[in-house]
Amino acid sequence: MNDFLTQLLIIGPPLLLALTIHEFAHGLVAFHFGDPTARNAGRLTMNPLKHLDPVGTLAFFFIKFGWAKPVPVNPVYFRDPKRGMLWVALAGPASNLLLALAFAALAKLLALLAMVLPYSAIAEAILVPFNGMVVAGVWINLVLGVINLLPIPPLDGGRIVIGLLPDRLATIFMGLERYGFIVLLILALSGMLGKIVLPIIRFAHRLLLT
Repeated sequence: MNDFLTQLLIIGPPLLLALTIHEFAHGLVAFHFGDPTARNAGRLTMNPLKHLDPVGTLAFFFIKFGWAKPVPVNPVYFRDPKRGMLWVALAGPASNLLLALAFAALAKLLALLAMVLPYSAIAEAILVPFNGMVVAGVWINLVLGVINLLPIPPLDGGRIVIGLLPDRLATIFMGLERYGFIVLLILALSGMLGKIVLPIIRFAHRLLLT
């Protein structure tokens, strides 16, 4: 129980930030292209409570993959719905990859501070858990960014593929969306998802933190 609480305190804040920014980025890009749906629904906000999906958040602790409530988007407002949805889809994982870079830069700054600051129990009590959150933030955002780029609808990667395909193929591929979440759960629970994405995530994690 203590281990779970420690994990919750370390992983919880960066996870909420990652999920919030991911959904906010979707809504912001949609709004940029003329869709007010997310704003009208109160979802164009950095308040994590507006985006939180309790099951999706807890899932991250057990299957190492989580999700938030999807921001509502109505492509009818876009001048070019297909292209608009492509950019909206891309915004989510792109925001997580940029946030991973920001967390990595902060981790390196903390490492420098630890080298130059004189040792004290108070400084250690603050810096050690904060550094744990920052390092976890790198990992969490890489997980969300990489997994969401998989070409499986309704993941963002699937929507990106739909935006790149010719209209006829895009319609066929879009029809697979009803099965996408089931496929994703099977991949996660069978361990296949980890075998696909973990080598990429671990490589990027090492690259950013060394």
